[in-house]
Amino acid sequence: MSEISDLLNLGPKSESWLNDVGIQSKKDLEQVGAVQAFLLIKEKGYKPSLNMLYAMAGALMDVHWGALPVEKKAKLLIELDALEDFRKQMR
Repeated sequence: MSEISDLLNLGPKSESWLNDVGIQSKKDLEQVGAVQAFLLIKEKGYKPSLNMLYAMAGALMDVHWGALPVEKKAKLLIELDALEDFRKQMR
């Protein structure tokens, strides 16, 4: 298993936040997904920027977050909005 901070785009702060929500490895991040991981981090009280969402998605694709296609970023935002709405309805 690789350490989170060994992944492209993710450093010690990202690793700390991800570890704090139970994501310890790339495999864990793959299973949870970037959007779900982003929401878990927010729900834990951290204030991640959208760049963190893009960084996690890029890490899973082994691509620098800034090189993610506009379409991929848009898809992530749509998925994020949908999941946030769903969670609000479930409360």
